[in-house]
Amino acid sequence: MKHYTAIHIGLFLVALLFTAHLRPLNAQATARPYNDTQDIRADLKAAVLQAGKEKKNVIVQFGGNWCPWCIRFHNLAQGAPVVDSLLKADYVYVLANVPQDKKKRDYQLFEEYGFPNRFGYPVFVIIDRNGKPVHIQDSGILEHCTEKGYDTARVVSFLKMWGTRALDPATYEGLK
Repeated sequence: MKHYTAIHIGLFLVALLFTAHLRPLNAQATARPYNDTQDIRADLKAAVLQAGKEKKNVIVQFGGNWCPWCIRFHNLAQGAPVVDSLLKADYVYVLANVPQDKKKRDYQLFEEYGFPNRFGYPVFVIIDRNGKPVHIQDSGILEHCTEKGYDTARVVSFLKMWGTRALDPATYEGLK
């Protein structure tokens, strides 16, 4: 009888640990980081003003709560310390909600930013502190080759390539 009690307690502890491990994953899966009632033009204008004051670039992540890859990237941005610190150091990070209903999308905004929607979602647009779009990044090349998610090293490389230091001509003066 004691043997069965020990097995039951062991199974209970294993089940408890397993469900405790799943809670954070479920919380991430149900996160809704995009604002469905967002005034994206006002948010972009505010982001450019903030970027100018802070001497940063703006990184716009076009996507939506309906897009699992958009949520995966947002979770990486918030959960990987190296990505989070790069975003905070060099960028004003804006989540630009793209409605799932294609009739409700702002196609004029896409045109103004060089049609980033041609890459699918999420897609990233880097805007300098003066409001000029300088790069569109297809998120597909940031994905992990063998796992379902984004490759942190590729994301870090992307963020460094388009950060304020990389785009500052003074960075390269000694290389002439």
